[in-house]
Amino acid sequence: MTFNDNDHRGLLPAGLADLLPPDAAREARAIDLAIERFAAFGYERVKPPLVEFEESLLGGPGAALGPQTFRLMDPVSQRMMGVRPDMTVQVARIAVTRLKHEPRPLRLSYGGNVIRVRGSALKPERQFAQVGTELIGVDTAEADAEAVLLAVDALRAIGVAGLTVDLNLPTLVAAVAAGLKLTADPLRRLRHALDRKDEAAVAKALGDKSDKKGADLFVGLLRAAGPAERGIAQLTGLKLPAAGAAEAARLAEVVKLVHAADPDLPLTVDPVEYRGLEYQTGVSFSVFALKGRQELARGGRYSAGYPEDGVSEPATGFTVYMDAVLAASDATAQPPRLYLPQGIAWRDAATWQARGYAVVRAVVAVAEPRAEAKRLNCSHALIDGDAVPL
Repeated sequence: MTFNDNDHRGLLPAGLADLLPPDAAREARAIDLAIERFAAFGYERVKPPLVEFEESLLGGPGAALGPQTFRLMDPVSQRMMGVRPDMTVQVARIAVTRLKHEPRPLRLSYGGNVIRVRGSALKPERQFAQVGTELIGVDTAEADAEAVLLAVDALRAIGVAGLTVDLNLPTLVAAVAAGLKLTADPLRRLRHALDRKDEAAVAKALGDKSDKKGADLFVGLLRAAGPAERGIAQLTGLKLPAAGAAEAARLAEVVKLVHAADPDLPLTVDPVEYRGLEYQTGVSFSVFALKGRQELARGGRYSAGYPEDGVSEPATGFTVYMDAVLAASDATAQPPRLYLPQGIAWRDAATWQARGYAVVRAVVAVAEPRAEAKRLNCSHALIDGDAVPL
């Protein structure tokens, strides 16, 4: 059998990929940097299992990811299990069960791989690394702002520049619709029109041409999308029903807090964005960078736990998508590689490592150390006691 006869074993299912040098090391280092920044703000790391029982994994907010979850039968318990498509639900489970007696607010962080049934046009990967935090047990604008600022802090620590944050209120449309007593059918049509940012379709979706006030409100919400300062001014100028006005005021407070902490961070708002935010219960956000078009992080307010069982707590948090982060950040310089020929004591490697070299020890005898060092992608070779550049 020749080498090429075995090449087919390198093929992987669609959406899955091997992460090779140096990207695997870059990702590991980026995760470590993010976890270090989280710890610096009091977040403690947890490590949930890769697989757990289906009713736990898909309860509460996890129900939204049911179609994306791989399922299998546990041969021990004969119960159905799911492979995690996201880690937020697992951390929430830990909070309301194993850590239910810990003082609130509870600050937890995590990092690991998830896998989903299918990718999307914008994100075809089905397995990717996540890292993030959850702030559980409190419902305040200060907590919402902390999630935004911590996500930005971690991304900057990793080396991503030119960040922008888009703030959303996925529950606002429903709150305004409830105040206007809209029924399910016009609300569904309205959602479709708002998703397409189609002002003309908004009035048609309401189905009542005489309801100009309602149409004007939703068109006003559409027009609030854009730079945060202008968007908040537009929102506060609308005569929203009480519940909608409270949501808008909360968003305005979060914008004020984030601006006070980081005046130069570009903020935009889109108060009608809903897609992908179905389980969020309040202020939500996405982080982007000027380099790269993918969403780097997503987060926001939700109910941690299992509301269907009467066990839930207010929470906010975010997830950083490491594949997108690597694409948006510059590769860090790798340490120079120093080839150590045979005969160099193991303990002597520490001397060169302390000088910043990664050492590559010879494990076979060679006649030409320089040639062997180049073959092994070393930048230097130890010749007569000196690190000689190649």
